Amino acid sequence: MFVELRKIQVPPGARVILEDVSWGEFEAILADLGEHRSSRLTYDQGQLEIMTPLPEHEDNKEIIGNLVKILLEAFDLEFRSLGSTTFKKPMAQGVEPDQCFYIDHEPDIRGKSRLDLTVDPPPDLVIEIDITSRTAPALYAALGVPELWRFEGGVLQINVLVGDGYQEVEKSPLFPGLALKAAIPLYLAESKVLGRNRVMKQFRDWVRVCQIELGNGGG
Repeated sequence: MFVELRKIQVPPGARVILEDVSWGEFEAILADLGEHRSSRLTYDQGQLEIMTPLPEHEDNKEIIGNLVKILLEAFDLEFRSLGSTTFKKPMAQGVEPDQCFYIDHEPDIRGKSRLDLTVDPPPDLVIEIDITSRTAPALYAALGVPELWRFEGGVLQINVLVGDGYQEVEKSPLFPGLALKAAIPLYLAESKVLGRNRVMKQFRDWVRVCQIELGNGGG
């Protein structure tokens, strides 16, 4: 499989699906490909998807991630952003989110260079851009991720874990009171016209106004 895998060319925006891949083979493929790669891997019960994102996908991921960091800093919430770290439920699922954040559970993973979801908590927030056929909410639900944001076609969907599945909500429990479903797509779109730095400043100003309106003061 390794010889064939190295020969597989996955152009940006495309995906390749391999069937009947054992968990051991998935682990070996991860080690063989290494951490510094452009492709993303998703494993679910023997099916492996290899996807290479488009530049627009990566740009959206970075800008939305930056907006979330501004929110976390403005509300003085400690966090760790682990990007596309591979999260695994041994022998069953493995997924690499576009962006992920430890917030409530940041103290639990602080200082750790390796995470094991059999003992460590999952990320508090996962962000997926332009959903692929395999990156389904069920994978994150199986890992126990409390909050999942899905951005596709200019629309932000906020989902919270209820039981063993996700329920869409209007506002994020992490940032109660903020109209992020409207604000995030708006500022993302503006960044493509006005430039990143200018829009980040505008977003900080918007957050500051929201804090005052919510009675949290400036910051």
